Amino acid sequence: MALGLLAGCATRAPDPAGGWTTGRLALRVEASPERGPQSLSAAFELRGDGREGELKLLSPLGTQLAAARWAPALAVLATADGERRFESLDALSREALGEPLPLAALPDWLAGRPWRGAPHAARDDGFEQLGWAVVTAALAEGQVSARRAAAPAVTLRVRLDPRGDTPPDNRAPR
Repeated sequence: MALGLLAGCATRAPDPAGGWTTGRLALRVEASPERGPQSLSAAFELRGDGREGELKLLSPLGTQLAAARWAPALAVLATADGERRFESLDALSREALGEPLPLAALPDWLAGRPWRGAPHAARDDGFEQLGWAVVTAALAEGQVSARRAAAPAVTLRVRLDPRGDTPPDNRAPR
């Protein structure tokens, strides 16, 4: 998929009490000896934390492309091809996206804070964790990005929607 420009508005931080965080994401995985460059741009819906949660990727028309859910000792990926179980979120993301991504850390990163499951180092524009530089300097404008420099380099850019009080499944059509 082509890497598109992300649209969005100002935001509040994600709801730590288990509410939905929504927005758009763009993921770019640089070329490696095994495969060419890959990119993905999609809307997303996320709830939960590193221990238990759910992530849905949606097309521009709102069609669900994939859904991941996780709990202790469980990681499940649902696509149009069916449901597959994995031993970890890293294995799930490697299968779905070609590279292991720190999905367990993502809810915390989108809230502008390091994940409690691993050490981190502060930076002027955010922090470093799990080999990723997470930039949270524009969180007030709804923007978070993360970059892993290790080959193949991976860049994740997120544009968060304003927080609503109802989960995405219960929103009225626009």
